[in-house]
Amino acid sequence: MLKSRIIACLTVKEGVVVQSIGFSKFLPVGRPEIAIEFLNSWGVDEIILLDISAGRLGQLISCEMITNCSKKCFVPLTAGGGITSVEEAAQLLHAGADKVTVNSAALVRPELIQDVAKKFGEQCVVVSIDAKKLPSGEYGVFRSGGTDSVGIAPVEWAQRVRSLGAGEILINSIDRDGSKLGYDLELTSSVASAVDIPVIALGGVGHPQHFIDGLQNGAAAAAAGNFFHFSEHSVITAKSFIAPFAEVRLDTYADYSSGGFLEDGRVSRKKDKFLQELRFVHYEEEVI
Repeated sequence: MLKSRIIACLTVKEGVVVQSIGFSKFLPVGRPEIAIEFLNSWGVDEIILLDISAGRLGQLISCEMITNCSKKCFVPLTAGGGITSVEEAAQLLHAGADKVTVNSAALVRPELIQDVAKKFGEQCVVVSIDAKKLPSGEYGVFRSGGTDSVGIAPVEWAQRVRSLGAGEILINSIDRDGSKLGYDLELTSSVASAVDIPVIALGGVGHPQHFIDGLQNGAAAAAAGNFFHFSEHSVITAKSFIAPFAEVRLDTYADYSSGGFLEDGRVSRKKDKFLQELRFVHYEEEVI
């Protein structure tokens, strides 16, 4: 049985990793290669690097940044931001990315998906879909950072991109972005049940339970961005929480499984007596 993937999605704005809140507020985190180095050492299964400023500036995500990041990354690396052609996708793959993700450009020219899939294979193409609930109660697909409604439903667009050769779909809830309220399970489930390719849930994780909810509602992989920046070893602790409920890769002895978890999903603090016994005691050299 294939294990479910826990994926870190790094949002990059003007060369800096940021925390995204509602697609409108961005808090700086640090350099992409440093964030990737930590996430890689903490046991993440994949990393998605999305440059949200590249497309708006009419540019491609920096190939130099991809190369620098790939030197620190030993898990599959997906890169996206400003891809408009097969040639640009090729540049990112040659720079060190394993897969590419397309979004706005595919909405303008859907054939881009087909072209990239034909050149590099469907397994190389991840289509990112930004969606939110409309006043009517239905869901709609948006582009340009969630500001421009496309007039198509996420399920319909997911089925279309699948027919064009998408290998995976990254479904991102604009409403839940940075909310810590968990995935939009209705959105995730509807898209996952409409296609026969892996669907990656993204947007809203604030507790390890949210990963479980996403995986139990059709997602083949669960992704988060802000969540992994809040504490050290965040990936390992999250996987330790998830492991009893879903098959995940947890190849480390430091899995925190015996310590228990607090209500907020963090590892329980040991009692003071236990911690005191772990301390080294210095004894002065005895003079006889």
